[in-house]
Amino acid sequence: MYNKYKIFTWGCQMNEDDSAQIDALLRSRGMTPTDLDEEADVAVLVTCSVREKPENKAKSKLGELKIIKESRPHMIIGVCGCMAQREGKRLRRGRPYIDFVIGTAGIGELPVVLDRIEGERGFRTVLDLPTDAGGELPLPARVSNPKPALKEFVPIMYGCNNFCAYCVVPYVRGRERSRRPEDIVNEIKYLAERGTEEVTLLGQNVNSYGATADFDTDFADLLAMVNDVEGIERVRFTTSHPKDLSDRVIKAMAELPKVCEHIHLAVQSGDDDTLKAMNRGYTADRLRERIGALRAVVPDVAVTTDFLIGFPGETEEGLERTLAFAEEIRFDGAFMFSYNIIPGTAAEKMTGHMTMPEKNRRLERLIEIQNRITCEINRSRVGDVFEVLVDGASKDGDMVSGFTRQNKIVNFPGSKDLIGRLVKVKITEGRLFGFMGEMI
Repeated sequence: MYNKYKIFTWGCQMNEDDSAQIDALLRSRGMTPTDLDEEADVAVLVTCSVREKPENKAKSKLGELKIIKESRPHMIIGVCGCMAQREGKRLRRGRPYIDFVIGTAGIGELPVVLDRIEGERGFRTVLDLPTDAGGELPLPARVSNPKPALKEFVPIMYGCNNFCAYCVVPYVRGRERSRRPEDIVNEIKYLAERGTEEVTLLGQNVNSYGATADFDTDFADLLAMVNDVEGIERVRFTTSHPKDLSDRVIKAMAELPKVCEHIHLAVQSGDDDTLKAMNRGYTADRLRERIGALRAVVPDVAVTTDFLIGFPGETEEGLERTLAFAEEIRFDGAFMFSYNIIPGTAAEKMTGHMTMPEKNRRLERLIEIQNRITCEINRSRVGDVFEVLVDGASKDGDMVSGFTRQNKIVNFPGSKDLIGRLVKVKITEGRLFGFMGEMI
């Protein structure tokens, strides 16, 4: 009866990897994916709680699935991920059609949960978070896709110990736990053998990899180990907390040939008072020093970031300092958001919350500055030649697209035969979202 499934995903790369693991588990049961909601015997929503918009999208999709289930009562609907962990059994209030809620650490229990629901209908939950900071943290066994994956995400750690005032991650993903380096390397070797050329190492704060573990390998050591895996051409990582960006990691980025010249440092603000209120653990001067140290030894590095504008208590002077910081540092790109309240975080109880129109006014000023800088940087690269890993056909006619080592997309004329190849591309046009080019 349960033959087809569909997975819905919102949020960050950690959620994308959660979805990949769920996909592997469902395929191992002999099920096949479907693109049609109304064909799914099992529908799984992988949810995010970092911002309000992804949660609203997930709850809207639940309403759509409810209508489908009314005509297909055997359908199983489940919620996984951060929103599932945060709300738990509360998610089912007013939604009796939900069959299971599995938190961030319980994905491996999905087959058992489905067996119990199929055998005896009833609501199931798996919501416990682990307390052990180290030890064995294996992923569910991956199954081969019909086509080898060119690029893969590989989690190296779970959870977070930072407790930033605006963030719910430590509460929904637990304390920091690092996977053993040999497990990570073995997984990447397996991926390389099936055709993967690029891996992105994932963690809430990859720079603190191994800090709470019972082994001595740190993130710089791990980068060196992954760099040595035969068949892997590129190594990326995300996300890096600025306070933990060490000289050893910077040195590894400069010296390891497969580690790409791109780093995402989520600075959030350029104002010291706001950074202190956020509990970020660094100052604007510390950010300047770390980014300067990185650019000094990796001169072609692209630095991208996150900005969170309108945090409770942010003054006009604080905003001006953040805008000036963006002008000074000149990030290659940025994800820019206005602050919204996440229940259960320290910021929820702070004073100084501002209206949404005011937050949006401030955000628009930053967006205008950063978009201009991004365009200026990209246009300055016209005529330069980049190595591009071609990963698909472009939406623009007879074109293909891929990413530079600096993680910037390039669209250029070419056939689909180029997919999976590393090619040299000369940039002919710089745009806000990347480049146009021609292969040489």
